[in-house]
Amino acid sequence: MIRLQHEPIDYAGVTEAVRSPLAGAVVLFLGTVREFTDGRRTTHLEYEAYPAMAEKKLAEIEAELRQRWPVVGVAMVHRLGRLELGEVSVAVAVSAPHRAEAFEAARHAMERIKAIVPIWKQENWDDGSTAWVHPESQPCCHD
Repeated sequence: MIRLQHEPIDYAGVTEAVRSPLAGAVVLFLGTVREFTDGRRTTHLEYEAYPAMAEKKLAEIEAELRQRWPVVGVAMVHRLGRLELGEVSVAVAVSAPHRAEAFEAARHAMERIKAIVPIWKQENWDDGSTAWVHPESQPCCHD
């Protein structure tokens, strides 16, 4: 499952999409809108994407996972539009026969999403200032 959407992410549904009797492990990662970034209070985030390219890059990431790990299922869903504090911006679920493989693949997927998928985030702070963040400008393993 690869999806970009404006609606809230059904992370239980994302998890169920990868569950299988062939998998002994399911890992779910949720990225959420946090209140503070580098000491600045966030009011909300805005996400925009180049959908056709973003979906292509997400499919490439899924192919990478399947090549490197014996994953059973992969789901990656990213929200677009305005998100308030605490809302889920991205969900990555991976199932695999064993937990180590599932954890490694899920982490790799999230890091690659931040690095190569054309989704831009606008930080909106309580002082009224804003800044757009492109995936390539975000540190790989910051969060």
